[in-house]
Amino acid sequence: YARDTVRLKAEAFFENPNDIGGKLSTDSIFVFVNGARLARVTSASFKIPARKEFAIPMLVEIPTKRIFENNKNGILGGLLNSVLNKSVKVQFKGDLKYKVLGFSRVYAIDETQNIKF
Repeated sequence: YARDTVRLKAEAFFENPNDIGGKLSTDSIFVFVNGARLARVTSASFKIPARKEFAIPMLVEIPTKRIFENNKNGILGGLLNSVLNKSVKVQFKGDLKYKVLGFSRVYAIDETQNIKF
C-alpha cells in the first residue's frame, strides 16, 4: 500500500426480497463531504442471494493530500466548519452495476444526507 492513501474496509448491509439473485459491482462511487470529494468507494463483483440479507464488502480510498489541503475544500477545514455549524453534508455519487441472468443494468447513485450533531 502507498503512504499517500488512507484505505478503509467497510461493509454495507442490504436485503434482497426478490426470488432472483444476481451480481453487483462498483468502481466509481465517490464520497463528498460538504461538497469536497473525499473518497472513492470500490467493491469487487459479488453475488446477491435471493430472498436474503447480504453484506457488500467495500474499500474506501482517501488520498491523504485531500485531508490536509490548506484551502476551503480541505477536509480538516471543512470538518472544523461542520463542527461550528453542527451539521455535515455527505453525498454518495456514482454507478452501481447489476447483472442477472445474462442481462446487466447500471444504476446511478446520487444520495445526499445532511447529518446534524
